[in-house]
Amino acid sequence: MSFRLKAAIAAAFALSAAAAVTASDMSIAGESIPSATSVPAPSQAPSAGSPPAVIFAAPREVTQPLATAPKGDTMISPDSHVPATSLAALVDAQGAPEELDGDMKCLAGAVYFESKGESLEGQLAVARVIINRAKSGRFADSLCGVVYQPSQFSFVRGHAMPPIRLDSRAWREAVAIAQIAAQDSWDSLAEGALFFHARRVAPGWGKARLASIDNHIFYR
Repeated sequence: MSFRLKAAIAAAFALSAAAAVTASDMSIAGESIPSATSVPAPSQAPSAGSPPAVIFAAPREVTQPLATAPKGDTMISPDSHVPATSLAALVDAQGAPEELDGDMKCLAGAVYFESKGESLEGQLAVARVIINRAKSGRFADSLCGVVYQPSQFSFVRGHAMPPIRLDSRAWREAVAIAQIAAQDSWDSLAEGALFFHARRVAPGWGKARLASIDNHIFYR
């Protein structure tokens, strides 16, 4: 073997030994560089005496306020923050009826007397008619003004309502529907309606018919 070949082999062994020592030193010092595909295991616990890893708080449930929640299939109850997948679920989420006065009492009373015993969709449509009238500029500008406007609602007697059974399920539903309608948190099947009448009559109004729900027909 020639002298030059022996020298080359000796140099190669020396470089390999130096590289091994350097790698060992870097690993001991904690300076080793992970490969591009390595990801630290999130479940690995820190060793005793070492500073704790970053701890992330548990995810916080975020719910959208009822007044600004998207209308349609899923709504949020303002009290329980439970998603409501139907109008019935949203009514149940409203809780027990509160003491009402002013416009809300007028609205709930109109729902109670005009549509108690009907479906929740029918009750909501009645409530939305009253709200739509108050906003239209064609009727009184308050809910009580709309309800007590002369010759509009047959249950009104001398600018007053008959007694209400406040402990009844019908009143609980009427209050819940009034709240839902006032907050515009569920679409009515007769959205935009300003008029309705019972099926048993045919006034021949010549208005645009929007929907027929339970015992009422609704018009724009």
